[in-house]
Amino acid sequence: MPRALLSVHDKSGIEEFARGLVASGWSIVSSGGTAATLAAAGIDVTDVAEVTGVPAILDHRVVTLHPKVHGGILADTSKPEHTADMAKYGIKAFDLVVVSLYPFSTKPGIELIDIGGPAMIRAAAKNFARVGVVVDKSQYAPVLEEIRANGSLSDATRRSLAARAFTVTRDYDSAIVEWITDGASRSVHLERVDNLRYGENPHQSGTLWDVAGAPGWWRSARQLGGKEMSYLNVFDADAAWRLVNRFATPAAVVVKHANPCGVATGPNIHDAYVRAHACDPVSAFGGIIALNRELDAATAAAINEVFTEVVVAPSYAADALSALQTKKNLRIVTAVPPPAAGPELRSVSGGVLVQDVDPVNDDPSTWRVVSDRKPTPTQMDEASFAWLVCAAVSSNAITIAKDSSAVGIGGGQQNRLDAARLACERAGDRAVGGVAASDAFFPFRDGLDMLARAGVTVVVEPGGSVRDDEVIAAANEHGIALIFTGMRHFRH
Repeated sequence: MPRALLSVHDKSGIEEFARGLVASGWSIVSSGGTAATLAAAGIDVTDVAEVTGVPAILDHRVVTLHPKVHGGILADTSKPEHTADMAKYGIKAFDLVVVSLYPFSTKPGIELIDIGGPAMIRAAAKNFARVGVVVDKSQYAPVLEEIRANGSLSDATRRSLAARAFTVTRDYDSAIVEWITDGASRSVHLERVDNLRYGENPHQSGTLWDVAGAPGWWRSARQLGGKEMSYLNVFDADAAWRLVNRFATPAAVVVKHANPCGVATGPNIHDAYVRAHACDPVSAFGGIIALNRELDAATAAAINEVFTEVVVAPSYAADALSALQTKKNLRIVTAVPPPAAGPELRSVSGGVLVQDVDPVNDDPSTWRVVSDRKPTPTQMDEASFAWLVCAAVSSNAITIAKDSSAVGIGGGQQNRLDAARLACERAGDRAVGGVAASDAFFPFRDGLDMLARAGVTVVVEPGGSVRDDEVIAAANEHGIALIFTGMRHFRH
């Protein structure tokens, strides 16, 4: 008769699982609390104390730490010396170990550092050639289904369960280390999602990894057509997808080399895309497009007119998808909105920089108008749009917007004046009557002077320069409405 050892902190679902094992001809051994739960449910169970001959001691710090438990888990029954030891010391083999650990991560403390649980998990996972190990209630149903169908677990299933088990003990120990060192030591665990076509350049290899336990959208994304993704495809698509989902109304974003070169909202997704592409059609060639609404046939037709690397959207109309799939190299991706991100990691030589995600405040009610001229409500809405776009552009960054569309974007410059010059050149006559945003304060008035000469009528910036008074004076000279947000948005 196959034998299972059940010892779980989370008792939900354990009764049904145990009943299923018993009905399949298994015998159950269980530790104190779990054994009491199963016995109360009328399930035939043997308390582990009956197996070891020792009750729980040291205030339940020692319950399952015994040769008759761990010998039964670790025994290799194909070895005569193991079976001899088992016979000599009265050890019976366990074929399945089911453990859920104390919830240390939610309630850290000495008494919630589980000892017996991780020891049983690791022992069973080490001996996966013979023993199955279950560490999560989500595994109950598939494990029980396989046992009912075959009487036991396959080699592949036991190996997969062992991998998951070692992941659980790894994360558990990492949480303890972080707690006991007051955060001075932190582990980052990566899980490979995909091998990429290549890295930043074709001679570089590239892979995509998930940070275990961190929120993200890539693992659930699906590619519906086109070539394999490359490193830059993923990097740029992530930038586009995160930006487009900041807008509540239909929006389109075009990204090139991690920077938006077109952003617009509109009454529908087709209008938004056409206006986003019009911002900088030259840069849009070979770019990445993200849309926050279902992609329809009209938008697909417009996209097909331009060489595009990647399209990301929440869904695709059937005729739109068919049209896009005629472009054999176009990568078509469907994705859910990105969740609120956790800390951002960036590698440096031999180390990692970590920071919180930059929260972009686009609520004009928290901003301060510092000029004589006051912006209209419509201009305030335009300033909010320009501010969201600017925060997504590499620093130094200046964006010019008009009618909820970016018309000039200048980014990645070593000085703010060049960023303003680029934005004005790309906007051309479209800057007249537009709204400009600067990701950080103007250190001198020359940047604002340049925007004024281009025809900009509203400027939004953080403020905080020692020369703020000069910049405010320049705004008043030009009749520009100047808004201070109080928060900069550098992006490197």
